[in-house]
Amino acid sequence: MKKIKIGIVGYGNLGKGVEMAIKQNPDMELTGVFTRRSPDALTLNTKDAKAYHIDDAIKMKDKVDIMILCGGSATDLPTQGPEFAKNFNIIDSFDTHANIPVHFANIDKACEENHTIGIISVGWDPGLFSINRVYAESILPVGSSYTFWGKGVSQGHSDAIRRIEGVKTAIQYTVPIGSAIESVRAHENPEFTTRQKHLRDCYVVALEGADLQKIENEIKNMPNYFSDYDTTVTFMEAEEFKAAHHQMPHGGFVMRSGKTGENEETNQMIEYSLKLESNPEFTASVLIAYARAAHRLHNEGVYGAKTVFDIAPAYLSLKTSAELRKELL
Repeated sequence: MKKIKIGIVGYGNLGKGVEMAIKQNPDMELTGVFTRRSPDALTLNTKDAKAYHIDDAIKMKDKVDIMILCGGSATDLPTQGPEFAKNFNIIDSFDTHANIPVHFANIDKACEENHTIGIISVGWDPGLFSINRVYAESILPVGSSYTFWGKGVSQGHSDAIRRIEGVKTAIQYTVPIGSAIESVRAHENPEFTTRQKHLRDCYVVALEGADLQKIENEIKNMPNYFSDYDTTVTFMEAEEFKAAHHQMPHGGFVMRSGKTGENEETNQMIEYSLKLESNPEFTASVLIAYARAAHRLHNEGVYGAKTVFDIAPAYLSLKTSAELRKELL
């Protein structure tokens, strides 16, 4: 079996998760990790794979089939995505929902001009949850859709806090409001404001001498991240933070409360949920499945930007179409 050669850009939690996920997929191998840090400072867990400086990625153009971009959505992916798409097929997990149309357009331009493929916003939300929202709304056209996240760590929101001046490290938990979920399950079809569905809890270790009030205000007023939510900010010492917040759980629900029948008198509920002990490891596993799809589509001559809506499920699987029909249909 000729293996798909994977490159990883960024070696944080998500990049390390991708490295682990590659080992579970026999049709893939890690070619290299590309970092802004000194490559000598990285210790990879994959034999024969090497770390390179990100500026040297272009030298590996003919040795990488799919480049998986593992940077943050706030500042990394908007610039790295179009740049890498000029020379590589790419996958990213861009998760700033409000900015997806602009990000898609930027990636699409680079891919169209260079005949590469870029699948953006791959993960569980956006990603798997997005697919389930489409399925549910298509099947139950009369009804209301709801998405609840958590309780769990949001990598994108945590990354956005860590980029604030004066912040040493931080983590953010998204917390669904229980009464809101129960109202949906009771087929009350409530109309929520953003603030009525979730809380956001932030835990921050500040640099010595940092202005704590300024950091808190910047967090709570950050558009697209915190400004529309009731947000708490708790400052902690580094050791306390490390002991209390070393894991990265997450999860959530996609729900569709719908009506069927001649007089729309029959209640129907579609509910899809995830319970994740490790958000980055799970997201990495989704990225790897879509890397397989990107490779197959590229070999078919497909190029341009794509989202999870554009990818047929068969392209994700190691199984052949005949095996899928026999074993899973």
